Amino acid sequence: MPTNLLTVAYIGASALFILSLAGLSNQKTAPKGNIYGITGMLIAVAATTLSLGVKEYGILGAVVLLGSIIGASVASRVAMTSMPELVAILHSFVGLAAVLVGIANYLQPEQSLTGIEEKIHQLEIFIGVFIGAVTLTGSIIAFGKLRAIISSKSLLLPARHWLNLGMILACVCLGFVFMQSEPLNGLPPLLIMTAIASVLGIHLVMAIGGADMPVVISMLNSYSGWAAAAAGFMLSNDLLIITGALVGSSGAILSYIMCRAMNRSFISVIAGGFGTEAGTVSQSGAAHQPVGTVNSTTIEETVQMLRDAKTVIVVPGYGMAVAQAQHAVSDITKHLRSQGVEVRFGIHPVAGRLPGHMNVLLAEAKVPYDIVLEMEEINHDFPKTDAVLVIGANDTVNPSAMDDPNSPIAGMPVLEVWKSTQVVVMKRSMASGYAGVDNPLFYKENTRMLFGDAKKNVDAILGKLSFA
Repeated sequence: MPTNLLTVAYIGASALFILSLAGLSNQKTAPKGNIYGITGMLIAVAATTLSLGVKEYGILGAVVLLGSIIGASVASRVAMTSMPELVAILHSFVGLAAVLVGIANYLQPEQSLTGIEEKIHQLEIFIGVFIGAVTLTGSIIAFGKLRAIISSKSLLLPARHWLNLGMILACVCLGFVFMQSEPLNGLPPLLIMTAIASVLGIHLVMAIGGADMPVVISMLNSYSGWAAAAAGFMLSNDLLIITGALVGSSGAILSYIMCRAMNRSFISVIAGGFGTEAGTVSQSGAAHQPVGTVNSTTIEETVQMLRDAKTVIVVPGYGMAVAQAQHAVSDITKHLRSQGVEVRFGIHPVAGRLPGHMNVLLAEAKVPYDIVLEMEEINHDFPKTDAVLVIGANDTVNPSAMDDPNSPIAGMPVLEVWKSTQVVVMKRSMASGYAGVDNPLFYKENTRMLFGDAKKNVDAILGKLSFA
């Protein structure tokens, strides 16, 4: 493919990626945004494959075919509840690619580069490998926490911030050694830096608790974008630079928005652990145990509560996703609205384990977009709401975030469901949520617990509502 045509293809693909991001910013335009993104990627892959620098089409075709088969097979089997884990592990692949590209690029240097251009290229390699290594191991740890292979509790080592700073300074020093080395002699400091950066990625994410993992996933998404951009600089591929910058900047913006919604510091997210101190979690759990009586309820009583209500707010959480109860919830919503009941949904920014997790589930179940409201849009309406149905949510409706300054989730804005007239919480048991924090909501006088599988309970409620 001629260079001019390749440039036109890259510009077209870049424009489609920008349109894709614009489309994904709104639920109604998201399908079109996905189409833009897919089309842009097809153009990008085709243009790169046909460029003058590619010669081994047999090897390339075999690798692409094998990767496509593996990717399609794995993705088709992943349930919506496991999507956060899939996203996390895919981020690790981007990090691994950046590391391998950087090392390979150093071992096969560009002969045309001399002087300052060569030094800049070496710096690109070093920074790209550093970002890639942090992304690789950090994403693997995030995957392990989301998959419950690794404990969701924070690992708060003594002097952990000094440990992080020490590893970063060690990488900087190795960078100076690498930049001063003769060609190929800089491989040892590059590999040592890769090992230290890998440990740094592990430690940064291990220090962050389960309740904050959605923000971590968003931040790792940003890291993977910058790693891709770094690979683009190493390969002199303008499209990869643009794409990586788009992913990196959009991920950083999303992380900032989520941090603001959770009352967290954006800078402390990057540092790992959100500024919590060692021992905070265990002290909080020991000193602030909820007290009171748990009042259970039945399907019949819940149905009667919904019939008597004029305003209902449904608060979904990860438990609804696990039970795959969204379609039955949608049918309940349709039935109540047909009876003149005002039904709306309250969505916390980190409901589920991935940004937008609940929104996707509700859209899949064809819940109208206009009744799905974000936390800041609906929180002030709880005091004038007759009934709230909490389905599988826990940490996002926990009053201790506001009442207990020693709680691991202290300061995180939550959906203030307890301010409504009546609350029914659907849970399998009294177990704590992903953050490992007990929930005083369960002991409130106006709260009733409906124990059991959410899907079975929601189906039973729908059956009795429809029968009536």
